[in-house]
Amino acid sequence: MSDHAQFDIVIDSSGIQKEYLKDLYRYRELLYFFTWRDIIVRYKQTALGILWALFRPILNMSVFALVFGKIANLPSDGVNYPLFVLAAMLPWLLFAGCVIDTSNTLVNNAAMISKVYFPRMILPISNILVNFCDFIVTLLLLFILFLFSGALTTWTIVLLPIFISLNLILCLGISLWMAAVTVRFRDFRFLIPFIVQFGLFISPVGYGSFLVPEPWRWLYFLNPMAGIIEGFRWCCLGIYHTDLPLALLLSSLINFILLITGFRYFRKMERIFADII
Repeated sequence: MSDHAQFDIVIDSSGIQKEYLKDLYRYRELLYFFTWRDIIVRYKQTALGILWALFRPILNMSVFALVFGKIANLPSDGVNYPLFVLAAMLPWLLFAGCVIDTSNTLVNNAAMISKVYFPRMILPISNILVNFCDFIVTLLLLFILFLFSGALTTWTIVLLPIFISLNLILCLGISLWMAAVTVRFRDFRFLIPFIVQFGLFISPVGYGSFLVPEPWRWLYFLNPMAGIIEGFRWCCLGIYHTDLPLALLLSSLINFILLITGFRYFRKMERIFADII
């Protein structure tokens, strides 16, 4: 008889979800560690460090202002076009960063997943928190620019946390799907940058949703980022259109569907991550 007993750890994905959420809370210090580690790795040995969180939206805004504002001369509802774009770029960069980073997070941590138990959902959540830190830095820049330009004169700014929450819910729902699907179908990670790039142009970042023909607008608002982006513009710039309630309703509905289904699919796949990764 061997002196060393062997034990198999089974991650029960059919367990009570409430207990799993408690498990996530118990491992919160590990979540903080992963988040801080990823922040350090992201900006380590860079000359500008965390300032890249500011330069990225500014560079993107400059490109859009040149191509869509100057060359294409798209309307911006009477608002300064760079600010019009920046208000939309803020939630979009959070979404795009979360999707791209979390799609590879399980594969990149394969060695740890195969050897140590912890709730695997901590990994995509930590990536979202890293991108949210960048978001906060950029949000401060946005407020400063709006204050100096005199654009921040609307009371609706107090409603911005609602749309930030919707943005995070969407990021989490999509990220859980992307992380789990990429483990099973490795080729999928090569498609994600193209999907994100396509999503940028079908979302109202460089233009307003009011340019979409009215009969097709409800279909356009099935893109959950459309309602979030228009909500950001309403809160920051006071740009309101009668279609905003519809956009907000559809965005909220789709966000929660993606969150629930993403959570359930991730839990279903979690028990076999270590075997197929």
